Parts: sequence; structure tokens; C-alpha cells
Amino acid sequence: MTILKGMRVVEGSAFVAVPLAGMSLAQMGAEVIRFDRIGGGLDAGRWPLAPNGHSLFWAGMNKGKKSIAVDMKSDEGRELISEIITAPGDDAGLFLTNLRVRGWMDYETLKQRRADLIMVTLTGDRHGRPQVDYTVNPALGIPMMTGPEDSPDPVAHALPAWDLIAGNMCVSALLAAERHRLRGHGGQEVEIALKDVAAATLGHLGMIGNVAINGADRGKAGNALYGAYGQDFVCADGRRVMVIGLTHRQWRGLVSTMGLRDEIAALETRLGVPLDDEGNRWRHRKAITEVFAPWFAARRVGDFETEFNAAGLTWSEFRTVRQAMADDPDLSADNPMFSPVSHPDTGTYLTPAHPANFQASPRAAPMAAPVLGAHTEEILAEIVGLASGQIGALMDKGVVAGPGRKAETSAA
Repeated sequence: MTILKGMRVVEGSAFVAVPLAGMSLAQMGAEVIRFDRIGGGLDAGRWPLAPNGHSLFWAGMNKGKKSIAVDMKSDEGRELISEIITAPGDDAGLFLTNLRVRGWMDYETLKQRRADLIMVTLTGDRHGRPQVDYTVNPALGIPMMTGPEDSPDPVAHALPAWDLIAGNMCVSALLAAERHRLRGHGGQEVEIALKDVAAATLGHLGMIGNVAINGADRGKAGNALYGAYGQDFVCADGRRVMVIGLTHRQWRGLVSTMGLRDEIAALETRLGVPLDDEGNRWRHRKAITEVFAPWFAARRVGDFETEFNAAGLTWSEFRTVRQAMADDPDLSADNPMFSPVSHPDTGTYLTPAHPANFQASPRAAPMAAPVLGAHTEEILAEIVGLASGQIGALMDKGVVAGPGRKAETSAA
């Protein structure tokens, strides 16, 4: 994909959100330069790891980027990074970070070098305190509505939802600020707080309004779909499925395909309410489940799979990632988003490109993440304008490094 071809973005980052933002831009064709400490930054050895100890996380989050390794404790190293961030060019001067350092790697300092700099900074919360998904979620109440219905214990989850949303907000913020600059209005810093991303989402989903107006916290509901009908069932073969009746069409299709229209009609008569109303389906979900459960318990997934798919029902089977890779064609090379890629440090495996299909810019095959420092010489020569002898001298002094310096492994 070349829709952002010509754009240069510099990234100084760790964790999920900002690396994801940089990778998304790279997969849309931007030149994304990531700088790290010599030997590797915070993410260089992050789990999961390949058998050789190299980070699969690094390989996943840095696809298609360029890498420079710099001693950022040295004045010379900091000067080089500042030059790279503020290098001239109409499509340059774009900086993504969640590692802002006052007095050096901050907007007020960097804009002295380039007045139209655009800097997108992700913070933990609006006060500048550190936060991650595993601290934001407890603070805002998410684990108290997650887990088995009768459990008093909070439940964290594996998906870093706010990081993923924040990463894409960093992309949209950078592109919006660049459009503002292209219209002649200059550069700016854009700040996004991870906790604000989560808090705003609670507001968008009506959760804040529910407390304010109804005085009610949303409780735990196990695997049930909140506000309508959706439930998991164990089938005769021991496999577990999730079926959804959120919309009128989904609900009617599910009841009809299962051949339970008479049973559901009798339930409506007994309850005295129409189950075509999604709120009623939520209120009476346990009664509905009592009707559905014997049907699934008497059947193997293979007994109804074809019919469910032919009817266009909304359903799926619970799988591990290993099972999904073996059984789901959407997580295989059958999906044009995926291709096998040889990653220099971690091996060859299925790797995703950008999920978006732009009509005017065909999707490019996914690229591997760079070896740490793989582009150090190229960046110093082409962007900073150093001669080969100057680059060699910097390497001899340990200010910069090329590939081959082993990163420290961290399970954090």
C-alpha cells in the first residue's frame, strides 16, 4: 500500500499504542523511523519470545519500519535524534512518542528547530502519570463488570483494548494535524491520554449515563451479550459455541433455524412479553437459555454448522489461537491480508498486512520488522547528511550502532 508514500514519521516509543500507530502508518506506505537505545529499548526483549530468545512482540509491532540505534544518554546521540525528528521536507517533521523528555525530546524544545513540527504525544493520564491497560481498567470499573455472573472478584483480560484504540487515535490525530498544516496553519503538539481514551469510551457506550441517570453499575453477566441476547453453549461433542440474537433479524433467524419458534412463542406467552424486543431478551435471557441449552446439548457442531452458515446466523466456536490457526481460514494464507514472512530474528510465519483495502492503492504484502539498528547508516547519511567517515567515527565512539548488538531480554 502506498497511500502515504512520501510521508516521513519518526517514532520514539515503547509498549503497544505508539508502536502500533507507527506500524499502521508504515503499512500504509509512510517511511517510519524508529529510534532505540543501543542494545534495545524497553520493547526489545518483550514477551512472547521465539526459542532463540528474540522478541515476537518486537517483530509484530515494528513491521516495515526503519531502525536506528543511538546512545541517547550522550549529547551527540540526542543531537542526532533531534536532527532526524526535525529534518526538512514538506512531508517530514512528524513525530510520534510516548517517551517525552522535558528539555530535550519535547515539543517546546524541538519546535525551536522546526516551527511547523507536528508531535503526537501519548501520556498515561491527563496529569502525566504513567498508566497501562491493567491500571486504567481497574480505575474505571471494567473488571467489576467482567467475569462469571455470581463472582465478587474483579477480572482483568488479555486484550489491551485502550492501547489498541489509543494507537489508532494517534494515527488519526497525526493525519488530522498534518492536514491542518497542509492548509497553511502550521505545526502543533497533540496530546492524548490513555486513561482519557478509556474514560471517553465509557461515555460513548452509555456507561457513564447509566450511572448518572439510573444510579446503577453494570454487573457481571458471564459470557452473555449485554442488553440483548447472546450466550455460549456446550454441544454434544464437548465443543462450545457462541450464538447472537442482538438484532431482530439475528434473533428471528436463530429461532427459526433451530426450529424453536413454537417453544419461544410459548415462552413469550408465559412471560407476557414479546421477545422480539432486545431489552426483553436481555431481561429474560436465562429463560431463553433454558429453551436453547437442550438443543445444543443434543447436537454436535457439525450437525448444525452448515445450516447456521447458510442462514447467515451470527455465531462462532470458542477456540484457542492454535485451534483458530488450524481451523479458521480467516487466520490463514487463504486471507489475502496474511502472507508468510521471514523475520530476520524470529523465523518465518504468517504475518498480517494492514486490514484496510483502499481502492486506489492496492494492499502491499506485509514486511518484516527490522533488526535493531539495521538502518543506522542509511538514516545518518540520507537524513542527517553525514559522510561515511563521520558515521564510522560515531560508531567507533559508541554513539550509534548498526545491527548485531544483542538486546537484553525482558518479560515485562
